[in-house]
Amino acid sequence: MVLETKQAGPIGVFDSGFGGLSILREIRKVLPQYDYLFLGDNARAPYGNRSFDLVYEFTLQAVKHLFSKGCHLVILACNTASAKALRSIQQRDLPVIAPTRRVLGVIRPTVEKVGDITHTGHIGIFGTPGTIQSGSYNIEINKLHPNFKVYGQACPMWVPLVENQESDGPGADYFVQKYINALLEQCDDIDSVILGCTHYPLLMGKIRQYMPQHVTVIPQGEIVAESLADYLRRHPEMECRCRRGGTCHYLTTEDAEKFDSLAGIFVNEQVHAEKITL
Repeated sequence: MVLETKQAGPIGVFDSGFGGLSILREIRKVLPQYDYLFLGDNARAPYGNRSFDLVYEFTLQAVKHLFSKGCHLVILACNTASAKALRSIQQRDLPVIAPTRRVLGVIRPTVEKVGDITHTGHIGIFGTPGTIQSGSYNIEINKLHPNFKVYGQACPMWVPLVENQESDGPGADYFVQKYINALLEQCDDIDSVILGCTHYPLLMGKIRQYMPQHVTVIPQGEIVAESLADYLRRHPEMECRCRRGGTCHYLTTEDAEKFDSLAGIFVNEQVHAEKITL
């Protein structure tokens, strides 16, 4: 069991790689008053093609580390971790290791919002192979909107394009257009598409270029940020345990200098990370 304390701590934000920094950026815009601690498991990224058991094991290690650093609330800013690990951690682990702490994901808030956006009820999902294979978006959308139809499209080349800083380059055009066409070929009535990976907003320029104008593209950052603000309003017992200092610190399992050089493209500011081992 994690040693419980009432002392306020930072809000933890976890991702397997860099994409969760785009979620963190939006959260800090909406809730700048809190302290944040970001952890990227960059040494073992990507999670997208890993098994459920391994993603769960890695994610739980990260959550425990953030708890050990004083976080009472942890956001899994990673669609793969949210899809493959969140429910097990919430239902099986938290009651045993940290019953007063909470772990939230990015899928549920996104699904809750899509019902306000679509007119046809035909929803497209872009995601990593792991997220699409998990069917997590299908499951969550069908819980809230049983009449909606969901169409998934894995985009295995999009994350490498972003992390190699090719999101604006000519090489991105082929793969962006390829996956958009593959998704839309599944159904003519798709009118809303969720970017189900936190890297994908960095491809937004290309995505909007090749996506038909009648299709709404839904990035997650703003949705997750507003959902977190609402959560803290509704749970004052948790809000008071989130330290207010306006700071942000970064941890990585990879080389810190390598992390710093890539992280800046996601958060638009200079980053100085600390290397850790999980």
